[in-house]
Amino acid sequence: MATGRTHRPATRSRGIPEATVARLPLYLRALTALSERSVPTVSSEELATAAGVNSAKLRKDFSYLGSYGTRGVGYDVEYLVYQISRELGLTQDWPVVIVGIGNLGAALANYGGFASRGFRVAALIDADPAMAGKPVAGIPVQHTDELEKIITDNGVSIGVIATPAGAAQQVCDRLVAAGITSILNFAPTVLSVPDGVDVRKVDLSIELQILAFHEQRKAGEEVAAPEEAAGAVPPPPVAPHRAPSGAPGADSGRQGPDGDVPAVMPA
Repeated sequence: MATGRTHRPATRSRGIPEATVARLPLYLRALTALSERSVPTVSSEELATAAGVNSAKLRKDFSYLGSYGTRGVGYDVEYLVYQISRELGLTQDWPVVIVGIGNLGAALANYGGFASRGFRVAALIDADPAMAGKPVAGIPVQHTDELEKIITDNGVSIGVIATPAGAAQQVCDRLVAAGITSILNFAPTVLSVPDGVDVRKVDLSIELQILAFHEQRKAGEEVAAPEEAAGAVPPPPVAPHRAPSGAPGADSGRQGPDGDVPAVMPA
């Protein structure tokens, strides 16, 4: 059985842009759904809509794979599933270790989509001695003392970090020293790795903050729309009025950070 230590995807050697590589899983997910419904062919427009991209970008991406479809017919779904899976390296077995078996780590261990996508959870690792031996998703948790041996014995090249932020860098350093060359980081911190090690960060709080930005902007547009429709125009700014020195209402004793504070503001 092939492992991740001896087989690497061919995307970089073939010069496929990173942006295209990032979209290939989106196409594969859409194609897999079509395959499960026994759909034989799909047009670039239909597939682009399902993947959330525009059709011109999709056709450009597929040109890097040497797949151009057939005019009037579209793309063969099963062949594209195979082609993209091969390009992503998913036609082989990739053993993965998950370090940090708290709520998130346990949820990842229980995720059923790994096996169908070319990944095998080889080991679950945690620093808590009380967790050692406990089965999670049918796999006994092992202590971090065994981390290096586990990676060597299973030929692992992909590690998943689901530890608290404070422990993530130390775990990362040990993974890299043991031979891990790709890391999926769920810890809320930025990891420092040497050249040749790839890190993908998944930060749910950042994604929520981005959504909050868009929600706030949409709310602002909804408020502004009725005002614009009614022709409402905000009043021009009025310069502060300063009473002449010695005039009634002047307050020469009050000082602000930029000088005198006007005693009487304009109505």
